[in-house]
Amino acid sequence: MTENTGHPANSYYTATAHKLAPQPALTGDQRADICIVGAGYTGLGAALAFAERGLSVIILEAAEIGSGASGRNGGQAHSGQRRDQDYLENLVGLDGAKALWAMAEEAKAHLKDLIARYWIECDYKNGILIADHKPHYVAMSQVYAEKLRTVYGYDKVEAIDKRQLDGLLGASGYHGGFIDHDGGHLHPLNLALGLGRAALDAGVRIFEQSRAVSYEVKGGKALVRTDKGSVSADWLILAGDGYLSGLDAYTEARVMPINNFLLATQPFSDNEARALIANDYAVADSRFVVNYYRLSADRRLIFGGGENYGSGFPSDMKAFVRKRMLKVFPQLADKPIDYAWGGTLGITTTRLPFVRRLAPNVLTASGYSGQGVMLAPYFGKILADVTAATLGEFDRLAALPTPPFPGGRLLRWPTLVAGMSYFALRDRL
Repeated sequence: MTENTGHPANSYYTATAHKLAPQPALTGDQRADICIVGAGYTGLGAALAFAERGLSVIILEAAEIGSGASGRNGGQAHSGQRRDQDYLENLVGLDGAKALWAMAEEAKAHLKDLIARYWIECDYKNGILIADHKPHYVAMSQVYAEKLRTVYGYDKVEAIDKRQLDGLLGASGYHGGFIDHDGGHLHPLNLALGLGRAALDAGVRIFEQSRAVSYEVKGGKALVRTDKGSVSADWLILAGDGYLSGLDAYTEARVMPINNFLLATQPFSDNEARALIANDYAVADSRFVVNYYRLSADRRLIFGGGENYGSGFPSDMKAFVRKRMLKVFPQLADKPIDYAWGGTLGITTTRLPFVRRLAPNVLTASGYSGQGVMLAPYFGKILADVTAATLGEFDRLAALPTPPFPGGRLLRWPTLVAGMSYFALRDRL
């Protein structure tokens, strides 16, 4: 196993990034209206919203802009929350579930608006296909697609049978599914770097290589310390997701870091690429431990699958992910792999985001559980809205139950491994 720090050495995203100039490390004592920990989607989304209000903002980033989950993920923007509407209806009732769906639709529109407003070149494309890996899931997908149309007024989804799926996807082991024409996929690191560029242009000060090691609230101010300096601010936003590393025990008892892995093949010809995914949509399957994949702008297959729950990555990530890829695309046995990398994301017990006010002037949003591409920039905006007393959406999110992992921060690892092992076994049955 190798240590999980900084950018992975062999990421397709870093190799094709629209790089920014390095930002300085924090030294000495600084002052700002807002201090944000983490320069990923949440922190950058919040920083832009704060800057639009004329507030001074400092972001402390332990590595580089977008170096965490925001720059390493599968690049898929799914509609809705991480859990489906049936689950949400049982949890918060039909009206609450409708409100959470509407919020996710706002988040999707917000993401597209950010990309357009700041001219972010991140290869955004519409369309996601959810592929059912068990035959009896197909009828469930048909019912769910109809429910989204009739109950939620979402007419951009359609169920497909195996014949239709086989015409779209050159993969093995699927029986049907549904298409979301208004989902999307993109180059995630270039999205983060585009947001970073916009934040810098708006006057946000971003300090890289500046890990926040502690914070305290005293006299109505938040004081955040790094190993070489400090920031005093009126408001503190913790946006580190799975990378808080001991900064806030309450959050870390509820948000668990797990590692996920991806590869990128050598490019395909146009015809070869269409034989894999005919409509160039992103694909995710119905497994609990999801396989997810899409074509890049230069026609590589980017395939994500497999995860672990320790502090390191497999020593051979190509082999680790390739094994899963070949179960889906056995015809790629001889296709060279150019890149393989991993990243850490935050999950919660319910797979719903963790959004809380930790102190009167300390807010956090994290634990997107794989839904961060679409939700995180908007949740950053919600955190900024709280400072302007726009509490409706924040309070709705803060009311979602996000219990701690059994045993809290110290014992969450064995509990998660046991639970995830059960669901991985269920995928195979």
